[in-house]
Amino acid sequence: MKNFMDDQDFLLSTKTGEELFHNFAEGMPIVDYHCHISPKEIWEDKRFENITEVWLGGDHYKWRLMRANGVDERFITGDAPAREKFQKWAETLGRCVGNPVFEWSHLELKRYFGYEGVLNGKTAQEVWDLANAKLAEASFTCRNLIKQSNVRMICTTDDPADSFEWHKKIAADSFDVQVVPAMRPDAALRIERGQEFADYCKHLSEVAGVEVSDFEGMKAAISKRYDVAHELGCRASDHALDYVMYVPATADEIEAIFAKGLAAEPLTEEEVLKYKTAFMQFVAGEYVRLGWAMQLHFGCKRDNNRAMFAKLGPDTGYDCISNYTPSDQLADFLNSIQETCGLPKTILYSLNPIDNTMIDTVMGCFQEAPTAGKIQNGSAWWFNDNEVGMREQLTALANEGVLGNFVGMLTDSRSFLSYPRHEYFRRVLCSVIGEWVEQGKYPADMELLGEVVRDISYNNAVRYFGFDLDTVEA
Repeated sequence: MKNFMDDQDFLLSTKTGEELFHNFAEGMPIVDYHCHISPKEIWEDKRFENITEVWLGGDHYKWRLMRANGVDERFITGDAPAREKFQKWAETLGRCVGNPVFEWSHLELKRYFGYEGVLNGKTAQEVWDLANAKLAEASFTCRNLIKQSNVRMICTTDDPADSFEWHKKIAADSFDVQVVPAMRPDAALRIERGQEFADYCKHLSEVAGVEVSDFEGMKAAISKRYDVAHELGCRASDHALDYVMYVPATADEIEAIFAKGLAAEPLTEEEVLKYKTAFMQFVAGEYVRLGWAMQLHFGCKRDNNRAMFAKLGPDTGYDCISNYTPSDQLADFLNSIQETCGLPKTILYSLNPIDNTMIDTVMGCFQEAPTAGKIQNGSAWWFNDNEVGMREQLTALANEGVLGNFVGMLTDSRSFLSYPRHEYFRRVLCSVIGEWVEQGKYPADMELLGEVVRDISYNNAVRYFGFDLDTVEA
């Protein structure tokens, strides 16, 4: 029997996997090309009062588990004392046999706080005392947590109408980890939201200094703000879509639809899809112009519990997988861009794990030189960033494409303690490859395999996005 989360062989099923991880993956730096941490908190070098604040605040993964364990909402997002919230979380975690959050949590406790035990209701007090004593030390500010995690670059998630104030301040500061924006123009896409969309157009007009009174004005404003972000180091976008749609329309139709949206008038579903198609086609052209990568996250049905959405808002643990992700529209959308301006580098993420092979076959239709892996099947995401989900994504990609060109892991997190997810991913990656080697499916060429592992862990992402970082060859 293996020891609990032993550093030598945790998630590693073969000696080859152990060698690949410890000799090639373990020490590689991290480039976190998609996350939701706050640039303001990085600039301020925020300190955390206790482990509840840094660990439970905003973490809807943990909130979902606490609700499933019958914990009252007061101890989750409510006004209960921090110590009591932590106790409820510890009691919940002790029951989460087989859940990846159990493993992530203990990796974080080991890596940041040096805790080698097991967190549950009985040990909550000792972990509370240990973690809070560590958090009181000068080394446990946001910036120091990032640096001790061996992070070289962070891409935050930002709206084109954001001021980028904190990115500018960080860039002018002495912090030696690059923190750059990544554009997520979802508010400009959501024309179906009536007055909210109209208000956003007004705000974007003010920030960009361009009148957004029609679709041409919207495009001009977005383009102008993208140029500002590019100067700050932005090299990627991200879009949260229900699915990748393709409902083409004429320019006159789009202007008529935009006018209705700006007036907060009701729109048909077809009109919404036509606008979204036109918007996505436009920004894809911008990404070609700027050399950015386009990330498309889809396959999620959001805010399903309407009563709790009204109470807590979005991103609070009430989303689920959608099983409507039409491959024909995805392929037609990519083809429409290819025919007009050429495809940008594109990463496709579906929340539905059954889409892995579909994505791999669609992207194989659009690969082209000179970029290796120009179209990517993104890392197992959200409900899938666990051992099973990672194995399925890696295996499907290897079956249908070139695994060695994969850009690897991202945190997609709001927590400054989430970087051990990269370790978790690298262990799974090395375990999968090690098994193939020991099954005789690939030769035990450790020099070549080591290069592949290092590249997937870090180098490929640096090259793919064109970040201003030195690639690490050894």
